Amino acid sequence: MEAPIALVPLGALASAVAYSRVRTRVHYPGDVVAGAAIGIAIAFATRKVWSVAPHEPAQASRILHPVARPADARGDGVTVIVNPDAGSYDEHLVEELRTRLPGARLIPMTGTRLDDALEMAGSASAIGIVGGDGSVNAVVKQALKTDRPVAVFPGGTLNHFARDMGLDGVETTVRAIQRGELAAVDVGMIDGRPFLNTASFGSYADLVDTRERLEPRLGKWAALLVAATRLVRRARPIEVEIDGEAHRVWMIFIGNCEYQPPGLAPGWRERLDDGLFDVRYVDDRVRFSRLRLVLALMTGQLARTTVYTRRLVTSLEVRSRRGPLRLACDGETFDGASKVSISKYPSRLVVYAPT
Repeated sequence: MEAPIALVPLGALASAVAYSRVRTRVHYPGDVVAGAAIGIAIAFATRKVWSVAPHEPAQASRILHPVARPADARGDGVTVIVNPDAGSYDEHLVEELRTRLPGARLIPMTGTRLDDALEMAGSASAIGIVGGDGSVNAVVKQALKTDRPVAVFPGGTLNHFARDMGLDGVETTVRAIQRGELAAVDVGMIDGRPFLNTASFGSYADLVDTRERLEPRLGKWAALLVAATRLVRRARPIEVEIDGEAHRVWMIFIGNCEYQPPGLAPGWRERLDDGLFDVRYVDDRVRFSRLRLVLALMTGQLARTTVYTRRLVTSLEVRSRRGPLRLACDGETFDGASKVSISKYPSRLVVYAPT
């Protein structure tokens, strides 16, 4: 289910093991059949709890007409900003870019602020970015303001947006540029800042802040583990009003477009242009909320428990009862206001992506 390409070798291996048990008279044929049936049943039961992510990219509106100043096959007109501090940055990636797009202009961010790099992009036909979700998110505002397409070259740790767009490497993005293949995707706005994947406040923002403080000493993944452990022990619910209703929220997830699966572990999107926000939160107003949440997760009754809420909305208004909120969008945190609006940007972002 997870890797269809492994079906033939794994199936042959499993069949050989089953046959060997009968051939050596260690088990009866009925034992082997029953064991296989149990294994298959467990696989399907597991899939009910944890869905298998699709292998196809999310759908988005295709731009059939060319942009005002399209880039050519050599990359002339494309300015690519390179973030060497991104999670999976590789110098070979930059060399491949120079080879595949010899006409493109590359601006490394070493010693240069992103705002300055964007200014250096000048009148380029398209803005490219080598980096992760945070880096991509940083160029969105400039691209929207100047009505220019974005070319995303995945170079971060997780690359959620690139994965959803079907951009799995330099070659895929280069091919889309050379063919002039463009897609239009929704852009969410939270307190005036754009985000392409997810936004949040409260516990998740605290988690990111703690991880970034520890990361220089422990490394990214160890820092994340320590930060998550501290968060579980010290987290407190936040008192807010969501669209005028009072809530005490343990955690909240705000997805740009509808995410799947519907539980507490959203993993992928089927569309990037549905005009919706996927809002999920755990409320502390109910007694024993954390215990109820754990029991609901264990019994598969998350959708029916009163502590968990999922809504699909076109906009959202949040007001904190305890002062300004610490916000997060696409893995970056910042100080927000005490009253925050979440809505879609009036126009969609144009991205080079394969059809």
